[in-house]
Amino acid sequence: MTYASVIVDVPAKQTDRAFDYEIPEKWEGFLQPGMRVIVPFGPRHIQGFVVSIKNTTSVNKTKKISSLIDITPILTKELLLLAGWVRDHTLCFTISAFQAMLPAALKAKYEKWLIAKNLELVPAELALFFQNSNRVRFGDIEGTGHFKLIKQLIEDNVLEVYYEVKDKLSKKTIRIVRPNRSQEELIKAKDQLSNRAAAQHKLLDYFIATKREQAVKKNLLEELQIGTSAISALVKMRLLQEADEEIYRDPYENRSFKQSENLALTPQQQATISPILHSIEKGKHDGYVMFGVTGSGKTEVYMQAVDAVLKKGKEAIVLVPEISLTPQMVNRFKSRFGSDVAVMHSGLGMGEKYDEWRKIHRKEVKVVVGARSAIFAPFENIGIIIIDEEHETSYKQEDTPRYHARDIAIQRGKYHQCPVVLGSATPSLETFARASKGVYQLLTMDKRMSDQGMPKVEIVDMREELREGNRSMFSRDLLEKLHIRLDKGEQSVLFLNKRGYSSFVMCRDCGYVVECPHCDISLTYHRISNNLKCHYCGYEEKVHETCPSCDSEHFRFFGTGTQKVEEELTKLIPDARVIRMDVDTTSKKGSHEKLLQQFGDQKADILLGTQMIAKGLDFPMVTLVGVLTADTMLNIPDFRSSEKTFQLLTQVSGRAGRHLLAGEVVIQTYSPEHYSVELASTHDYLSFYQKEMQLRKAHQYPPFYYLALVTVTHQELTKVVDVTEKITNFLGMQLSKEAVILGPVSSPIARIKDKYRYQCIVKYKKEPNLHEALKTIVEKYQAQMDQEKLSIHIDLNPYMLM
Repeated sequence: MTYASVIVDVPAKQTDRAFDYEIPEKWEGFLQPGMRVIVPFGPRHIQGFVVSIKNTTSVNKTKKISSLIDITPILTKELLLLAGWVRDHTLCFTISAFQAMLPAALKAKYEKWLIAKNLELVPAELALFFQNSNRVRFGDIEGTGHFKLIKQLIEDNVLEVYYEVKDKLSKKTIRIVRPNRSQEELIKAKDQLSNRAAAQHKLLDYFIATKREQAVKKNLLEELQIGTSAISALVKMRLLQEADEEIYRDPYENRSFKQSENLALTPQQQATISPILHSIEKGKHDGYVMFGVTGSGKTEVYMQAVDAVLKKGKEAIVLVPEISLTPQMVNRFKSRFGSDVAVMHSGLGMGEKYDEWRKIHRKEVKVVVGARSAIFAPFENIGIIIIDEEHETSYKQEDTPRYHARDIAIQRGKYHQCPVVLGSATPSLETFARASKGVYQLLTMDKRMSDQGMPKVEIVDMREELREGNRSMFSRDLLEKLHIRLDKGEQSVLFLNKRGYSSFVMCRDCGYVVECPHCDISLTYHRISNNLKCHYCGYEEKVHETCPSCDSEHFRFFGTGTQKVEEELTKLIPDARVIRMDVDTTSKKGSHEKLLQQFGDQKADILLGTQMIAKGLDFPMVTLVGVLTADTMLNIPDFRSSEKTFQLLTQVSGRAGRHLLAGEVVIQTYSPEHYSVELASTHDYLSFYQKEMQLRKAHQYPPFYYLALVTVTHQELTKVVDVTEKITNFLGMQLSKEAVILGPVSSPIARIKDKYRYQCIVKYKKEPNLHEALKTIVEKYQAQMDQEKLSIHIDLNPYMLM
């Protein structure tokens, strides 16, 4: 008798361990770790993940597994181990870690199918099921008990498994017609056909003459000008066979990628890639920080390192920050590595994501390029992991499990004994501090590929502009430079650090600001719909003509949004063709790529956008970059605001003068003397790093200290305050005198979706008891969390303190 240890799908402290179940005889030798099963748990049947198979159990009376969800493991041995690490380091439940590793399609309702890849190789005992088609429902075959045979055929690539997801999406297929008899038998059968069956004659003639193994049904009907009844008649006679053949949903099927070759590396690129190639060759796990200025050719180094990995027969994971980088990055990787690349990012539909994941799972691709979740790609022989723009905060997951992709990359790198490369022009302070201490190897690329060098940056003090009577959002200097670019036929990029038309609506008489009734945050004005929107809960209302508080007509919009900038641009430079890129214009699928394509084809003079245009764009004709509101981020209550400002300004500046033409940058700001603005203008990361590190040390922030953030939310304010106070007191008793506990205080956004939010922050260097203390807190409040809708979120090393 064999037993399976199963982690059940109940995210609670009491169930966060493996439960033993008896494996029914028919599944012995078939069931493997990494498969999902349905098991009886209390009065109900629920899903669970098999984590191990064993011959003995300490449980007196075991229940039997009810049914199988998977026919092949969907999690590799390594991912099963990794889930334990994620659980311990983010304080989540094991089941939450497993769920984070799977594409959304596998969490929907679906049906299992077995597909015969080659019907002739299917043994007689199973061939009966495949008489009319090359696919059969697993449920129809399940009762026969041929599990060992099925397992063997899956391993031999004769059968394959497919999950057809209900409601949400289904597999994309085309109908295929293929001969069911040999050439001789078809010729014989044709002679016996009635002369009146002209269409059937045409069909058999086609397959006899072309000797084709199959044809697409739709094309066949069009080409031979016949109806479907002829095919059906020959299928009935067992002369032909119809089958559904799967085609992948390919988000790039209408795009052709021109094959590209490895470029000759500059001496600096060569010096950078050498140690990485040495690690690949020796199969060693080393961490590298590729510190390269914008335009220094980091991507080419990535691609040649990936090429070296593929030549060794291994696989590569390349992470890029969210949707903003994908079109150009995908283009580069697809051009170099063709169909060996799978792409995973938030711009794909659920079906497309599932198909890309399956290509990896079936070992049909060798490289995955994707956003944060691609770090869990089910590869089994990884040769390199690259994280581009590693400083990006989008690599940190803000929901449970709150992991950082960089930490997962390091773990997987250790397991596979492969190098991990963290690339950035502005590495996060934590990463650069580790490189300075020798935890990672620092590889510096301080020269641009183009001979132009870094663009010239000018800082404009907007307070001076106001004093001199310029009330426009464009300084005179920036306007003049925009005109010059227009006359020369060159392109400009304008960057605005927010979205929407106007930040908020305020009464100039009584100071009333329209806020969301469910969240403590002002509503944002959107011009297209003439609506006020909450960017936290989605609440919307129409704009009032007069102030709801004092009836004053001086009810005005404050702040600057992309729509407003676009309007002013068209007034000031009517001849300019402007493309606006923000959340509103890129919400449609594929619109992001279309707009960038238009700009790349020089169908516009100015690209105006929010953060999505700050990174990764590379256009030869862009010679001017204007930053309209450099200090928006400096005023956010976050210890990283200076770092984020410096990184963003450096990234945006890096879009100018990347090729033959020299570039210029104009930064408009109300705080020109702030060190992050000043040092970004001279592209001086090292001075910024030293200055910021002094401040972080003085105020006890990372990388000198670690942080833990505990956020409590509930509908009743008194309850939230009471629970947060108890948690703070408890932590005070459990931790050492060196730990600094701040709080309890109201969160910067004190209410979201009608729930109040309180928090406390722990700053610490070494606190061996911290994990246990935080686990105890979750256990203590588990019942209240289930019954009273109280929620306690613990974030170790938080990136968002809001």
